[in-house]
Amino acid sequence: MAGPRATGDQALSAGDLAGVQRRTVRTLVVAQAVGATGITIGIATASLLARDISGSESLAGLAQTFQVLGAAVAAYLLNRLMSRRGRRTGLVTGYLLGTAGAVLAVLAGVAGSMVVLLGGAVLLGATTAANSSARYAATDLAEDAHKGRALSTVVWATTIGAVAGPNLTGPAAALARWLGIPELTGPFALGSVAMLGAALVVGVLLRPDPLLLARQAAGVPVTEPAGTAWGRAVTAARERPVIAFAVLGMACAHAAMVGVMVMSPLHMEHGHAELRVIGLVISLHVLGMFAFSPLVGMLADRTGRPAVLVEGAVLLLVSLVLCARAPEGSSWQIFVGLFLLGLGWSFATVAASTLIAQHAPLDARTDVQGAADLVMGLTAAGAGALAGVVVGAWGYPELAVCSIVLVALVAVGGLGARATLRLAG
Repeated sequence: MAGPRATGDQALSAGDLAGVQRRTVRTLVVAQAVGATGITIGIATASLLARDISGSESLAGLAQTFQVLGAAVAAYLLNRLMSRRGRRTGLVTGYLLGTAGAVLAVLAGVAGSMVVLLGGAVLLGATTAANSSARYAATDLAEDAHKGRALSTVVWATTIGAVAGPNLTGPAAALARWLGIPELTGPFALGSVAMLGAALVVGVLLRPDPLLLARQAAGVPVTEPAGTAWGRAVTAARERPVIAFAVLGMACAHAAMVGVMVMSPLHMEHGHAELRVIGLVISLHVLGMFAFSPLVGMLADRTGRPAVLVEGAVLLLVSLVLCARAPEGSSWQIFVGLFLLGLGWSFATVAASTLIAQHAPLDARTDVQGAADLVMGLTAAGAGALAGVVVGAWGYPELAVCSIVLVALVAVGGLGARATLRLAG
């Protein structure tokens, strides 16, 4: 980004843009930490609440599935909004919709309504989509050589809230008893406050908007793009096949992670594991997902994003083998398996997301990113829905074994991206 670039009536130097980039990353770090608390605090109890309301273990995974589905649709719609209005408007909208979803989840528990719970889960997905879009926002003003580091820094910030969130299930249950609402709705009550806080952080501090500034700095005209957002994304993937391979790897890694993770609390509860132990396991899983992402990002920048994507597939494979061998209840296999499930997801997601951020054309950047997250979310929603069916019919170990097919496709994505880049080079 060397040299001055015009923006409005002023010229911004490379130093000016670098300063805005640092402020953008700091703001996104705070928003991610707060927002992640809101969205993850209910992870350990969502399937249990759905089971209690529906009266069926085979329907227990529906809450998480609808949340993932909501995240997929919201990712596409929020990125369309960002294309026109910038990152700030899209992120704030996502956090506010998630706040409303958490409130609906509380009302669903009080009323015993599965329909209201699933509606709330869909809206909760908007906050997941906003958190996902924030990782891309960190790369708008970053140089190509440092996009992995910028993206992974924001992903890492999720650790703060995401690890704290599941561990707040105990205090949240106490709050629920004090409020006179069902115990399993307490996490959603606390989560609504956190998501509202994230919306305030982004709305007040994310100025100037990084996407709009990046367009101005690059001289991209502010005009209504031709065609549909999906059409522009497909065109970009055809012209740059590395994008398609990155989306394949990211979507399958996310699907494998969601499918196994969403049924893990039930598998542990069947062995009479306490709620606090289940929360601890989920926290360890989330730690693997986010805590090491800066190291993963630096590794991706230095050794190549496709190679890190393949390494993610290897970690996911090991995690599935451990989960398949984990007995019901609390065991070292489930602790280590879910940690590696999160770490493998981190490798795959950081590497694939950075590939998408690097190779998506600026004039269609949000279209490509929104379509990628839509595909990722729909794939994971399908996996989450099938997970309950598989566990109900055969069991949790069989679910882990079936998920190996998805991990194989993650490896295909990494190898395909590497071959494509070599041919293009």
